[in-house]
Amino acid sequence: MSITSAIVLFAVIWFMVFFVVLPLRLTTQGESGEVVPGTHSSAPTNPAIGRKARLTTIWAVGLWIVIFTIIVTETITVRDFDVMGRMPPVAGSD
Repeated sequence: MSITSAIVLFAVIWFMVFFVVLPLRLTTQGESGEVVPGTHSSAPTNPAIGRKARLTTIWAVGLWIVIFTIIVTETITVRDFDVMGRMPPVAGSD
């Protein structure tokens, strides 16, 4: 895996985790009873984006290490998903 692929893999994992973490412990303005004029009652009162970004980074690094290791050591390959047997045989395996 090249360095560019590793960075792209981390970015994809980070954003996927971020979108999962984003709604956790969210308090809306409607729930707190303090709706700012001009906003929806479903808008967050204190989104704590920095805290959620740090939490996301911690989880993303752990997931990235696991997935990176699986890819580099070839524990799981594309051929493992070829259930129909449509991929050609591996070159050099007679």
